[in-house]
Amino acid sequence: MTIGQQSHLQDTFLSHVRKHKTPLTIFLLNGIKLQGALTSFDKFSVGLTRERQSQLILKNAIATILPLGPIDLAEVNKTEK
Repeated sequence: MTIGQQSHLQDTFLSHVRKHKTPLTIFLLNGIKLQGALTSFDKFSVGLTRERQSQLILKNAIATILPLGPIDLAEVNKTEK
């Protein structure tokens, strides 16, 4: 997988969970667990909101993003094109 493909996969995933307001758990590299809905993202950061409180998280601090349920990215690509 090339860097361009990785970026496309990441953008597809983040766009889908933002559009559908999918609840997420984000684990940071230092072990902190954050929960909420993705409100925005760019090349370097993501915005997470929970109970009207917003957080800006740098992508290089993220270890894992766990959506509430499974997401079939193959189906997402077909339906959102």
